Amino acid sequence: MFDWTQDPHRRYNPLTREWVLVSPHRTQRPWQGQMEETAAALQPAFDPECYLCPGNARAGGVRNPAYTSTFVFDNDFAALRPGTPCEEFDLNGILLARSEPGLCRVVCFAPQHNLTMANMDPAGLRSVVDTWVEQFQELGARPEINYVQIFENRGAMMGASNPHPHCQIWSSHSLPNEIAKEQESLLAWREARGTCLLCDYAGVERSGAERVVEENEGFLTVVPFWAVWPFETMVISKRHVTAIDQLTGAERDQLADILKRTTARYDRVFNVSFPYSMGFHQRPTDGAAHEEHHLHLHFYPPLLRSATVRKFLVGFEMLGMPQRDITPEAAAARLRSV
Repeated sequence: MFDWTQDPHRRYNPLTREWVLVSPHRTQRPWQGQMEETAAALQPAFDPECYLCPGNARAGGVRNPAYTSTFVFDNDFAALRPGTPCEEFDLNGILLARSEPGLCRVVCFAPQHNLTMANMDPAGLRSVVDTWVEQFQELGARPEINYVQIFENRGAMMGASNPHPHCQIWSSHSLPNEIAKEQESLLAWREARGTCLLCDYAGVERSGAERVVEENEGFLTVVPFWAVWPFETMVISKRHVTAIDQLTGAERDQLADILKRTTARYDRVFNVSFPYSMGFHQRPTDGAAHEEHHLHLHFYPPLLRSATVRKFLVGFEMLGMPQRDITPEAAAARLRSV
């Protein structure tokens, strides 16, 4: 048996049915070498120039209300628009395009400009969770919407144009690529084995605990066995629920709790407000039960060795397959240690 702490090897991602190359011999410990800590600029509780703060005008000219909790609005510069006619262009199966109706919204987590999930209070985060549920139900009920993607880009390094605590919701007519791949894999697993892939996977991780970072009654945060990004994590519902709307009141509290604890750990790794892209993966909203789906979230943070050194997917990774030097086990140990 090869030694996966030392020998190069590939790991299989059963959700996407793709492989990642792991090269642990290139660097044994993710925190060795130069450490550069950058102090984040202190943000005020209210920024008169911020287009997401209460009472301020947005870029499109609309003025925000004086909101006191979460605030949701249609994205002024949306990637998808409702009312787009459903049509197709097909030239010999080579040039193929289909119109894509949809609706994009922005969710401000709180009126305070200087908050993040890591430093919000539990009640405030529970309000965010409730808002996510409401938006999933409302947007998913629209006949032209078949998928609701809730995601947050945190930090300028991940393309966030504004530090105010917020996320986006893009609801689309067709399934996004990553969801379509996961659905195919989840369905194939269920048909072949009669069980849920992520229920089985959560059981494996809990029994070994080598890659477990956080856990509460309702959720588990792990560095996936097949992780690509250095400190990538996945938050998995312990109970088999297909989407966020099936969570009980207690489970909504537990989701808020594990998100706060997970993001707080991130901030302590390099003593910086950790950048990441985070998003929910859950059942489509096409009216089918989709029992093969299992509610989970992905965190993709780019930082590698310090607050200013990031991982890029370049060269072999763009042309061949993803690759990582730090093993998922070492990354999980690092996260647990802070």
